[in-house]
Amino acid sequence: FFQQWYSGSMKVISMWLADRLDLQLHVYQLKTLIKIVKKTYRDFRLQGVLEGTLNSKTYDTVHSRLTVEEATVSVTDAGGLQGITMKDSDE
Repeated sequence: FFQQWYSGSMKVISMWLADRLDLQLHVYQLKTLIKIVKKTYRDFRLQGVLEGTLNSKTYDTVHSRLTVEEATVSVTDAGGLQGITMKDSDE
C-alpha cells in the first residue's frame, strides 16, 4: 500500500514538473516542492518502503529537476530559498 502511495505521489509531481519543463519555477513553488519531496521521501522510508521504490527513476527525475531549479535560484536570487535545499540535512 505505501509503495503505491509513494510511487503515485512522485508520479504526480513528476508529471506536474514535466508540464512546466520550459518554465522556471517561482521560488515559492520550488520551496514548497522541495519540502514536499523531502518529507514524502523521509516519511515513506520510515514506513518501510524499500530503497528500490524510494529511489525510483521518477524520484531521480524529480530530484534532478529540483536540484537544477535550486541552483538557478541560488545564482539569480541569493536569498530566495532561505536555507531550503534538496541536500539532505544528514549529509
